[in-house]
Amino acid sequence: MKGGESRSMLIGYIFLGISLSAPIGPINAAQLDKGVRGGFMPAWFVGLGAIAADIIYMLLVYFGVIHLLDLPFVKAFLWLFGFFVLVYTGVESIKNSGNLTSSDMRGDESALSKSFIHGFLMSLFNPLSIMFWLGIYGSILAKAVNDSSVEQTLINSGAVILGILIWDIFMAAAASLFRKYLTSGVLRGISIISGLSLVGFGLYFGAKAIQFLFFI
Repeated sequence: MKGGESRSMLIGYIFLGISLSAPIGPINAAQLDKGVRGGFMPAWFVGLGAIAADIIYMLLVYFGVIHLLDLPFVKAFLWLFGFFVLVYTGVESIKNSGNLTSSDMRGDESALSKSFIHGFLMSLFNPLSIMFWLGIYGSILAKAVNDSSVEQTLINSGAVILGILIWDIFMAAAASLFRKYLTSGVLRGISIISGLSLVGFGLYFGAKAIQFLFFI
């Protein structure tokens, strides 16, 4: 593969990662909430947690294990657990929308680890993430294995993760800027809207779990 073509392909994979992260979803809503309440670092650690889960799914796809997650009862469990995680996080966001605790302000280790765990669980138990890694990335991987070496396939996969990381940094920076320039009332409103968004996604996941459990 020529150098220019290889660079263009890598840039394409980076933009794929960005484009997959950009649509509004649970992770973006959680980053916005953490950013307006705690600043850049808590918001970024939500994204880092999500990336850790993405890497796990990437490895599962690579080793062919992820097809086990396509079983109906496994899907139902993931939808249901995603429902609990998102609704709990959303309700906490709404309940604490008027409070900026000292740990939020300092971005200490306990707050950062909590943000990381939130992002990790939201992404790990998000069936939409599984659909992406099984569908889009699975197709990309199948083509890449036929057209490229193992090393190039891993590089391309890393480029997708880099694109996701770039978007996470952008979201964390944007959310922290909101925090600096907006009034406390507006920030409280953003936190409430973010919480409602998370609850909405959670209820959607719950409805899908009921559909899998009782209508299949």
